[in-house]
Amino acid sequence: MKKTVMIKKNYEFRGILTRGVCARGFLLDIFVKKNNKNINELGIAVSKKAGNSVKRNKIKRLIRENYRILEEKLNVGNSMIILWKKKADFENFNFYDVKKDCENLFNRLNIL
Repeated sequence: MKKTVMIKKNYEFRGILTRGVCARGFLLDIFVKKNNKNINELGIAVSKKAGNSVKRNKIKRLIRENYRILEEKLNVGNSMIILWKKKADFENFNFYDVKKDCENLFNRLNIL
């Protein structure tokens, strides 16, 4: 993540979730807001309803890896929040499903 800073503060998450543009996919919801900086900001959130800590951390690792692969193609100057859908089944997805969903949502938001 060369041009990306992680978002960790609750007020930063709330600002993007309330004022950002949303795109919804099968597994993920992505909220994007312009930040007028030369870097991207990324936040990842997975609800406790998605499973235990092992499952949640695996989901976050898959999302981070997919973002890392797509990072070079993304436009700079955006703050993004990637949310895992609570209803998405943990057992029936893999790396390529997450990648396909990420690419489709980034294309829909015109940042890829």
